[in-house]
Amino acid sequence: MAGEAQSNPWPVPKFHFKVTIGDLGEIAFQEVSGLDTELDVIEYRAGNSVDFSSVSMPGIRKGSDVTFKKGTFDEESGLGEYFNEVVTNAIKRQKVTIQLLDETGTSMFTWTLKNAFPMKISGIDLNAQTGEVAVEEIVLVHEGLEFEAA
Repeated sequence: MAGEAQSNPWPVPKFHFKVTIGDLGEIAFQEVSGLDTELDVIEYRAGNSVDFSSVSMPGIRKGSDVTFKKGTFDEESGLGEYFNEVVTNAIKRQKVTIQLLDETGTSMFTWTLKNAFPMKISGIDLNAQTGEVAVEEIVLVHEGLEFEAA
């Protein structure tokens, strides 16, 4: 009712998170996008069905490619080396964990990518007429996305 105290009246902010990529460890990213998954829909209708419509059933689960963006620093972040491992056919699939944190640093939500590896890396774009920060981007493909609330 109006005027009563609410235990948590605010939605969860999305700006405090951490990303851990397997052997690379924790990397500070500016943005993570593509944390979604969907199911294929299988349409089926038996030939002797009295209904003139098909039945929909859940099929194979598939996830989107996940894009990570971060500022470029003087020190190497290891993302280029990580991508080059795939190019030289020495792929090592990694477990990737993305955690949304509360104000105390405690995990509220966790997304885990299974068997992830990089499929694309984008360097910085250069423009002498702007004062923007140099941002690099890496896209990971994975074999499954698990979601867990704390």
